[in-house]
Amino acid sequence: MPTENFDIAEQGGAEDLEDSVPQLEAIERQTGGVHNTDSVQRHHNFISRFVPYRRDLVVYLPPEYEDSQRRYPVLYLHDGQNLFDPETAYVRGMDWKVDETADSLIRAGEIEPVIIVGIFNTGVHRIEEYTPTRDRKLGGGHSELYGRMLIEELKPFIEQRYRTLADAHNTGLGGSSLGGLATLYLGFTYPEIFGKLAVLSPSVWWDNKAILKMIQKTQPKPRLKIWLSMGTEESKTGVRDANLLDDALVAKGWKEGEDLHYEVIPGAKHEEAAWAERVEPVLRFLFPNA
Repeated sequence: MPTENFDIAEQGGAEDLEDSVPQLEAIERQTGGVHNTDSVQRHHNFISRFVPYRRDLVVYLPPEYEDSQRRYPVLYLHDGQNLFDPETAYVRGMDWKVDETADSLIRAGEIEPVIIVGIFNTGVHRIEEYTPTRDRKLGGGHSELYGRMLIEELKPFIEQRYRTLADAHNTGLGGSSLGGLATLYLGFTYPEIFGKLAVLSPSVWWDNKAILKMIQKTQPKPRLKIWLSMGTEESKTGVRDANLLDDALVAKGWKEGEDLHYEVIPGAKHEEAAWAERVEPVLRFLFPNA
């Protein structure tokens, strides 16, 4: 499998590419859908030797990036097409507005400047990449390979091209739903890489709650700062499962308000609009301005 990656970065614009075949016409097309922050770059058709599907990367740079020489912490987020551009979001027009929110908080001095990397999912293959174990009915179970891509290929790719702080204390990982499940698995598997986790509406239910067993068996307690949230209108068992996850974390030594924030959000649904509302508090908790 080829391992060379396209290194095409664009200011603004985003395209919805097919996962398997690079299309030059699509690479050159701009839709202009990214928010008006002048700070989002695009890398097309990232190739991995661990997973067979190409994906795009979208990189948000803080307002001062071009005028400074400092290095920045990095937050890696799954489902990158939902983060910055309403045209590529799963529900068209309903994205997380991550760039606008980060810009506002950084300019106000309320969080430390941070680079945010959106990693596109691969459509129908999302479920296999975002799940750590194989469910008897639903399949999946390739998060280990997805994680190796992140750690051995994608993270070095970003660090070679941007001024980053590469240690775990300055590296976050986050996602929602199955992306939240993948975040938990990879954070607990590689705490020496990812020290901050944004776990929004995690699919704790996957494979008979296998993620809870993994956490309960973890020794010693890894140094992870964790944001965890769930809405009351997401599913019949969402809050109950999130409570079980919170209980497992507290039993392992996490302390609310210190290295753990758990929030049940009244009325919040399992959708991009609800997760967009969480971006500001997540950034405040994980990347506070010292």
